[in-house]
Amino acid sequence: MTGQEITGQWNGVLKVPGGQLRVVFNITKTENGYSSTMDSPDQGAKGIPVTTTSFESSILKLEMPKATIGYEGTLNKDNVIVGKFSQGGQSFAMDMSRGIIEKKAVIRPQEPQKPYSYYTEDVTFENKKDKVVLAGTLSLPQQEGHFPAVILITGSGAQNRDEEVEVLGHKPFLVLADYLTKKGIAVLRFDDRGVAKSTGDFKTATTMDFAHDVQAGVDYLKNRKEIDKSKIGLMGHSEGGVIAPIVAGNSKDIDFIVLLAGTGIRGDKLMLLQKEKIERQMGVSENEIQKGQEIFKGAYEIVLASSATDNNLKTKINSYFKLQFGDKMNEEQINAITNQITSPWMVTFLKFDPVSALEKVKCPVLAINGDKDLQVPADVNLGAINKAVANGGNRKVTTKVLPNLNHLFQECKTGLPTEYGIIEQTFSPIALEEISKWILVQVK
Repeated sequence: MTGQEITGQWNGVLKVPGGQLRVVFNITKTENGYSSTMDSPDQGAKGIPVTTTSFESSILKLEMPKATIGYEGTLNKDNVIVGKFSQGGQSFAMDMSRGIIEKKAVIRPQEPQKPYSYYTEDVTFENKKDKVVLAGTLSLPQQEGHFPAVILITGSGAQNRDEEVEVLGHKPFLVLADYLTKKGIAVLRFDDRGVAKSTGDFKTATTMDFAHDVQAGVDYLKNRKEIDKSKIGLMGHSEGGVIAPIVAGNSKDIDFIVLLAGTGIRGDKLMLLQKEKIERQMGVSENEIQKGQEIFKGAYEIVLASSATDNNLKTKINSYFKLQFGDKMNEEQINAITNQITSPWMVTFLKFDPVSALEKVKCPVLAINGDKDLQVPADVNLGAINKAVANGGNRKVTTKVLPNLNHLFQECKTGLPTEYGIIEQTFSPIALEEISKWILVQVK
């Protein structure tokens, strides 16, 4: 076989539990062999560098030890590579060819279809403090009336009002809003600042800025004649579960809060725990897990020790990673990881301890998690939330672990983020029922 026949784009479909993912390898010839990158279009990932690429005697080998990913296959006479894709100790048959593979139509059976049986209105409101205009949707059980209300608060990352992550094709907040509105509760959900129809800059914003945006939403609802001002609640998912207690602890206008996979431990501790849980589920060796924990703990300690005016933080983190990773990561990868850790949002998140906000919450609290949540593990976080709220003298706290649910409250097999987009279900009906039942008790 000549080298020419392996360069270019190779496309495969990985059949994983519950569905399938498209995988693309882009192979180029170099002076001393080959180099390649990997794309995972269904997860929105492009150009992931492959550490080693070799092609000898018709056998293609690709290795990404950091991500515990590998591929080995044989190029046959039909120009098809017959082989196996491995990740985290698991192996899946995957053949690759030159043909482009189209995305399969995504079925999301829970997504409500118009016309809705209730009234919805596109609305805007202003966070005057930061001069940001937020755009969203207000759902009312009927156009006229007087209703309790809840504001939905998105998790981390740039999210629109449906908390839609494009590559996953799920709209959890649309499903939640539909369910709650049908139960007689008004729902306000809105695009994060700088996302979709909201103004402002998402990239420079921190958790505290998002809390101001939510408070602006509360002020807006207080001026709507259809809303019962004594029954306004907040429901936050993931980072939103950190924001809800911040707002509730500083405002007498909040009647109840619901924390969906909200965190109860400081950001640096959460990130390390999340990394460990995901890697263990992926089958990464204990030795590699521990090495990763030490490296990132060291990086987070540099961030924790930094002051708000520290202009050298980026340089310090960059030098630290170069020292730790040596040849295992190229400059581009080290720069990317440095930028991520030193972004305004991440620095704030790593340093913030939700306990300080939870202790100030005086209204009823419901905190729920799935027992297969690898991003915000249930036991540690629910225990910390319960303790912090009680320490503040508030006995009105309910915590619940729901079996077989992941971080997005989907019924799942592994809990890994790679599963989110593959699962048809958007939000477990059991979780929807638990949430609405508790809210209706608060507002009756």
